[in-house]
Amino acid sequence: MSKRGSMLAAVLLIALGGAVTACDGSKPLIPHKDEEERPGPFPAADRPVADVVSSRWSNEDARDRLREADQVMDRAKIRPGMTVADIGAGEGYYTVRLAQRVGKTGRVLAEDIVAAWRDQLAERVSRERLDNVSVRLGEPADPKLPPNSFDRVMMVHMYHEIDQPYEFLWRLFPALKRDGLVVVVDANRRTKAHGTPPALLKCEFEAVGFTQVSIENMPSAGGYLATFRATGPRPEPGAIRSCRMKDN
Repeated sequence: MSKRGSMLAAVLLIALGGAVTACDGSKPLIPHKDEEERPGPFPAADRPVADVVSSRWSNEDARDRLREADQVMDRAKIRPGMTVADIGAGEGYYTVRLAQRVGKTGRVLAEDIVAAWRDQLAERVSRERLDNVSVRLGEPADPKLPPNSFDRVMMVHMYHEIDQPYEFLWRLFPALKRDGLVVVVDANRRTKAHGTPPALLKCEFEAVGFTQVSIENMPSAGGYLATFRATGPRPEPGAIRSCRMKDN
C-alpha cells in the first residue's frame, strides 16, 4: 500500500471509531438541540405554592350568572381575530367562551399540565366543534408557547399554583406579540390560601422583565384582574432576584 493509501486508511479508521463512539451511548461530538443545556438555574419562589386541587373552581352556570367571562374578556379587550392562550385551562370554561369571542378568524390555544384534564378538554372541544381551538399539554415550569404568537395570555385563578414562577414567566415572555398582554385573574389573599397578593404578583412579573399595565377589582371573578406587558430586556436567569414579602 502506498503512503497516501495508508494515510487514507488511518483517517477512515479514526472516522469509523468516532462513529462507533457516538453510537455506544457516549456523548456525541455534535450534540443534538434537545441535549443542549437548559437555561438556569432560576430562583425558587420565596413563598408557599398552592396545591393543584381541581380542574374547576366554581360551577359554570353560576359564573355565567355573574357575567364573569364576559366582564373579564371586556376588561382584557379581547376582540375577534385575536390569538389567545388559556393557561391552566382545566375543563375549559374560558376556552369555550374565548373561542366564541375571537371568532372564526381568531385562535385559542388551551394548555394544562394535567394530562387527564387536557384529554377531557380536547374531547369537549371536539364535541362542541370549536375549530379555532387547539389543546396542548404544558409543563409546570414551561407553558411551551410559540414565540411572538399571542395577543393575550390568560391566567385565571392558577398563578398561585405555579411551582416555579420565575422560570415559567421567563419562558412565557417571548410568546407575546409586540402589544400583547398577560392577563391574570386571582384573589387578593395569601398564596397558600389559593390567591396572590397584588404587590407580590407585580414584583414577580417585574423580576422577569414585565411591566404592569393595569390592575382593577373584579368581584364577579372572585378577586382582581391585572395585566402585564413584556417590556424587557428579559434578564438572564442568574440575574433574577426572588421577591420576598411578608404574609404571602
